Amino acid sequence: MMKCCVAGLTFSLSLMVAVGVGAPAAEKSIKLPEDNPLGQLKPGPNVDVVRSRCLACHSTDYIVLQPASDAKKWEGEVQKMIKVYGAPISEADAQAIVEYLATAYGDNGEKDQKSKTGKAEK
Repeated sequence: MMKCCVAGLTFSLSLMVAVGVGAPAAEKSIKLPEDNPLGQLKPGPNVDVVRSRCLACHSTDYIVLQPASDAKKWEGEVQKMIKVYGAPISEADAQAIVEYLATAYGDNGEKDQKSKTGKAEK
C-alpha cells in the first residue's frame, strides 16, 4: 500500500514539473496610461527629484491635490513618507523636495492669486 502511494505521489509531482517546464509562459506586458493632465507637476527647480523619488511610490495626484502649504507643512509630509512609509529618500533629496513643494504648491501661490483677484482661486 505504501509503495502505491509513493509511486502515485512521485508520478503526480513528475507530471506537475513536466507541465510547468514544458509550456513556457508567453511574455506579457501592460502599458499604463499617462497621468491625467490635471495631475501634471508644475515646472520648477527640483521637479526632477520629485519625479524620481515621489512618483516611485504614488501618482502626481497625491501631490497636486493637496492644499497649498508652507515649507514646514511640506517638510512634515516628506518626513512622514520617509519614516512611516519607508520612502528611500536621502536628506539632500528630502530638502530639495520640500523646496520644490513649498515653491510650486506653497501658500505664496494662493496668496498671490488672492491679492490679484480679491479671493483665492481653487
